[in-house]
This record gives sequence, structure tokens and C-alpha cells, in this order.
Amino acid sequence: MAATTAVPPPPPPAAAPPAVDEGLIPKKLVRARPLFDPEILRRALKDSVLKLNPVTLMKNPVIFVVEIGAALVLLLLIRDIVTGAGAIGFELQIDGWLWFTVLFATFAEAMEEARGKAQAESLRKTKSDTIANRVSGGGGIEKIASSKLRAGDVVVCSAGEIIPGDGEVIEGIATVDESVITGESAPVIRESGGDRSAVTGGTRVLSDQVKIKITSNPGETFLDRMIALVEGAERQKTPNEIALNILIAGLTIIFLFAVATLIPYALYSVNAAGAGAAPAIAVYVALLVCLIPTTIGGLLSAIGIAGMDRVMQHNVLAMSGKAIEAAGDVNTLLLDKTGTITLGSRQAVAFLPASGVTGAELADAAQLSSLADETPEGRSIVVLAKEKHGLRGREVATHNARFIPFSAYTKMSGVDIEDRALRKGATDSIVKFVKERGGRIPPDVTQRKPVARG
Repeated sequence: MAATTAVPPPPPPAAAPPAVDEGLIPKKLVRARPLFDPEILRRALKDSVLKLNPVTLMKNPVIFVVEIGAALVLLLLIRDIVTGAGAIGFELQIDGWLWFTVLFATFAEAMEEARGKAQAESLRKTKSDTIANRVSGGGGIEKIASSKLRAGDVVVCSAGEIIPGDGEVIEGIATVDESVITGESAPVIRESGGDRSAVTGGTRVLSDQVKIKITSNPGETFLDRMIALVEGAERQKTPNEIALNILIAGLTIIFLFAVATLIPYALYSVNAAGAGAAPAIAVYVALLVCLIPTTIGGLLSAIGIAGMDRVMQHNVLAMSGKAIEAAGDVNTLLLDKTGTITLGSRQAVAFLPASGVTGAELADAAQLSSLADETPEGRSIVVLAKEKHGLRGREVATHNARFIPFSAYTKMSGVDIEDRALRKGATDSIVKFVKERGGRIPPDVTQRKPVARG
């Protein structure tokens, strides 16, 4: 809960005010890829043809049997076209449906695998596109890609920059947005020494500047493990999936023998009756495909991959297919914190004035004290003051104003202007600041509960 207060200031030196972005708008969440994304479709079409390899399809006995039947009917069709005998139109229709069935199964699996690979490529691109400020041997700064960092390298990260790799803070203190990793909306403090020095690649520094010693080589970082989990989704089967595979393989063998025995019975019946003709091989193949659990066999792997991809769209990593399977039995979810289900960056939603203070006065003070705060929370306060009370940028340079940027050391930001010292920040920091200057905190401020918006 952020608090704002005004007390008589100490004599300040003049400083130029920071620029105010009039077009500041909170960013919206990035939407997941559409179901029929052109890039994913192209990848899936290519992979679905490659999956026709019999060696690959042998892992799925049902579809493997359908492919063998389709190939057999195709050979008979070619023979009948050459000889001019047989029901060419009927065989062509049967063979077309058989190949469509096989391609549908491979395409469904390839489609879900392509979505998972697209997620992995997005993570990999984020990793490779991050620019690191590495400290050279002479003490200078050189900009390199994060993929070139090695364990032992030292980098410098300032406010607004992405931490390029897993490491440990060896100098300085900063607030870090780790919502991309933990889901926690509140920024965390990371400082040298103690148990709060570890940082993760891909998180963002919100304030101050820190010097970080990289502790992981490429391929060993947290982000690399995330990529490996996403890419390995199609290779993990659940116990129920394994059991179902055994069942449909057994049913396939039973129906295969059942259809095979129909051939001698049909020939015997034709010979005994002395009339009619035995059904063509294409008819037996079509009957077999109708009897075996083709749909289940074709979609089984695609369903498992789709489950892992679906939770990945919500920034949840499923460690195995078994985790997805267990999630189907969950009807109550207990969380140890609300940050896991909130937006990564905290946003101001309302101004709650104390007794004797109007909403306009509070909004004015909050906006002025947040102009030097570059964190998402500070920017949202400026935007909220504009939207709710129509406050816009104002000329403060002529008022001998001194701006105090937000810092992880003080947990406050503010401005000393004319005869006022305006501060905004963490409640304990504001209370300490006021008491040190002989002020007091109204009871309704300390007893007020924060506002939560879903």
C-alpha cells in the first residue's frame, strides 16, 4: 500500500524536473497465438508429412495399421489402373479416405507440437535478443548479446533493463520485477550479500543500478530449462496414456485377426453357393479401419500436447503430462499469495484521501511525488491522476523544485517544491519519514485497508 504525505522540507538545491510522458498508457497483456496461426500451420503441414515415416508411426499402432492399409490399397489401385480391371473409382475413394485419416492424425499431433515449439522459440528469442552491459577488464562497459555471457562475467543493469542471465548481485541494491518468473505482482529487493542477492535472467530492474556476477553458462540458465520443458512436452506420456495405448493396441490386434478370418469365410461361401464374388481387399481394409479405435489412436498424443500448451499460454509450466492429468481432478486451488493470479506490474486504481483532505489534493500530491518514479506503479499513479482528476503536465522548473527518484534504498520517491516536501512510497518508509520531521500519521490512514481490483 503506497502512502503520500507532505511536511515542511529541508533547504533543497534546485534541479531540473524530469520529462512527463503525456501519452503514458498501461500496457495490455499480450494475447496468445491464434488457433490457426499461419507460421504454426506451415510448420505443422511440413511435420505432418514427415511423420508419415513408418518408423515414426510404429509408436502409434492404430495409425500405423491404417497407413499399411492405405499403402496396400494404393498398390492395388495402381495395379487395377494398369490392367484396367477392378472397381477403380471405389478403390480410389477408399484410399483417399484412408490417407486422409492418417494425415489428420499426424497433422493434429504436428499442430500441437508446432505450438509448443513456437513458445520455445519465443523464449529463446527473448534470451538471445537481450543486450548485456558487460564490464571489461579495464573497467569499461561493452555491449554484447546475453548468449555470449559466461559464468564469472560481471554485468551492470540499470532501471528499465532486462537482467541478461542468472547471477548474484555483488554491488548495489535495486527493485526487480520478477513477475515473469514467479507471478508475484510486487517488486522485490535484490542487494549484495545475504540471501537476497540471487537474480534470474529475463527479469527486469525497476529502479537503481546493480552490478551482477553471472553464475550460469549458456544452456544452464533457468530460461534454458523452461525452453527444454516446452520442447520436451511431446515426449512425455502419462500412466493413463500408456495404459490406453496398450488397450487400443490389443483391440487393434483382435480386430485385425477378426477381419483376416473373414477372407477365407467369404471365399468359401462364394464357392459353396456357386454365385457372387468375394469382396475386394479394399473393402476388408475399410472395415478394419472402421472397427479399430482410429479416432482415439489418432488424437491421443495431440490431446496430451494440447494440454501442456494450454497451460503454457497462461505462463504455467507443466513438468510432465502426469501433472496435466492430475489437474483434471482439481476442484479447489489454494494459493500462498495472491500475486500468482494478478498482473505482473502493480497499478494504481484509486485515490483514498484521509480526513480533511480532498481527492483532488491527494491526486495532485501523488502525481507530483510520482513524476520521478519510473516503476510501473509510479507511472500508473501519474496516469490515474490524469484520468480521474484531469491533471496534466505542469511547469515546475520555476518553483525551485528538487525531484527525488524512487530508490530501493529509501523505498520512496518525491519532490521538494516551494514550502512542501511531498513523498510517496512504502507505508513504513512514509511513516518513518513523517515521524523524523515531527509529523504525525492520522489514525484513519493506518487503519485503512488497501483496495484490490480483480
